[in-house]
Amino acid sequence: MGLFGLFSQKDTTNEIKEYLDKDAIILDVRTQMEWDEGHSEPAKHIVLNLIPLKIDEIKSWNKPIIAVCKSGGRSGQATQFLKQNGVDVINGGPWQNVDQYLD
Repeated sequence: MGLFGLFSQKDTTNEIKEYLDKDAIILDVRTQMEWDEGHSEPAKHIVLNLIPLKIDEIKSWNKPIIAVCKSGGRSGQATQFLKQNGVDVINGGPWQNVDQYLD
């Protein structure tokens, strides 16, 4: 990990904590099989390819969102789509990144 990677990781940690303090909803976009293998207890599960179909439901939560997946790639795609649709969202990366900050 380069020097810049270190800074971005720290920023992500602070951002995750800030969003959890704002009562953010954790949105896990992995497959059903991945979800069944383990997930954050309070997370909501919507598979990535269903996000566009569920945008109204997601907006109705009326809370900030932390998108998570296995490595950060799919949650990044979900984050980009949700931001384009006016949702307050960050990419939390791998679900364990966020899970470690839950009580």
